Amino acid sequence: MPATDTGTVAATYVEAWTSGDFHTARSTLREDVSFVGPLGTANGIDECMRGLQGMKQMVDAAQVHKTIADGDDVCVIYDLVTHTPAGTIPTAGWFQLRDGRIASIRAFFDARPLDPAR
Repeated sequence: MPATDTGTVAATYVEAWTSGDFHTARSTLREDVSFVGPLGTANGIDECMRGLQGMKQMVDAAQVHKTIADGDDVCVIYDLVTHTPAGTIPTAGWFQLRDGRIASIRAFFDARPLDPAR
């Protein structure tokens, strides 16, 4: 994936998967990518993509507020806009890149509003 810097790669990933552009989202990831978030974990690009496709079922968009890059570490702060009763969920993503692609993702948000049992 041609990108000028690590912040661009991470922001591209967030925009791509939340808009349903899974081809572009996949192009930002390493084959051995790992994901950890409040709704689950994923190891490897295929498992990560299945998780994104599942999450997209409730997500309309991301409104990115800030991208902070420090070398290969990037934090993207955004509102995850859902079409669920949870509405808009403040979110932070910590991305670690290697060789220009995302090697690990940690997502931070309050998942309680997404739990139908609450």
